[in-house]
Amino acid sequence: MGQDVPMRPMLASTARRVPAGPEWVHEVKWDGMRVLADVHAGKLRLTSRTERDVTVAFPELAGLADEFEDMLLDGEVVALRDGVPSFAALAERLHVTNPARAVALAARLPVTVMIFDLVRLYGVDLTGRTFAERRATLERLELDGPCWRVPPTFTDGAVLFEATREQGLEGIVSKRRTSRYAPGTRCEDWLKFPHRLSQSVVIGGWRPETDQADRLGAVLVGVPDVGGLRYLGRVGSGIAGKAGQALAGDLAPLTSEKSPFAGVVPSVDARGARWVHPVLVCEVQALGLTPAGRLRQPAYRGLRPDLTPGDIDLMDLSDA
Repeated sequence: MGQDVPMRPMLASTARRVPAGPEWVHEVKWDGMRVLADVHAGKLRLTSRTERDVTVAFPELAGLADEFEDMLLDGEVVALRDGVPSFAALAERLHVTNPARAVALAARLPVTVMIFDLVRLYGVDLTGRTFAERRATLERLELDGPCWRVPPTFTDGAVLFEATREQGLEGIVSKRRTSRYAPGTRCEDWLKFPHRLSQSVVIGGWRPETDQADRLGAVLVGVPDVGGLRYLGRVGSGIAGKAGQALAGDLAPLTSEKSPFAGVVPSVDARGARWVHPVLVCEVQALGLTPAGRLRQPAYRGLRPDLTPGDIDLMDLSDA
């Protein structure tokens, strides 16, 4: 297709204060799945942050291939509910590899891709151009379809930050107008400001329900650290019904004899735990971290098959 080797998207760093001034532009931070959309010779290929091909999961986006002959777009796939992205709704779409099931889900749970950058156009690599130049070219393409759009940018980040908080959106991203596109790099030319802690973590074990030894009641999670996973706590909220059953099935073949966590897991959490090889990444939402370094009131949101443990950004937690 457009490129022989898939590219990883440029990433934003976490910061504490929204920058101001004419050298910055600001966007809504969308709660979804980051993708690069590669259009070439009438075909579309969607790749995740880990360069995994996820095209089959989102058949409603195939029409992007009809817009232009060659382009590489950067964006976020979201499932909008009443105008607000719902990660819970999107989670049901992330695993799908069967084309027929993907088509059925697209009719029931459609997605939209929010396009915010243009990396290649008609075979020309745009990574060396400034964000302002790339953005101006992207807007001239007028990509406004049934399942794709180019959201606006804003000059006042502080106002946008408060507006997104009031509207229940995830947050904002601030970008330096002069920034070049650095694939796979996290730098301070792009800064993210989430309203709540929504963090990707690695599952290292699970606990059964108190009265049903074979039914999943909670997962034990952490982030990569020296010697194993840094333990962040037990997550039970949000794991019920079909979500819990599906997760139990994913964890079953990963059973391990020993804990993957660095250090000792508190006995109140380790009691009755079943350890697993730390390869599955899931998304949790929390109110931050406790003084002991545990997630405060965490809730399970769904697996992240688009991420690997090596993709987790520790800065999200340390800055929470």
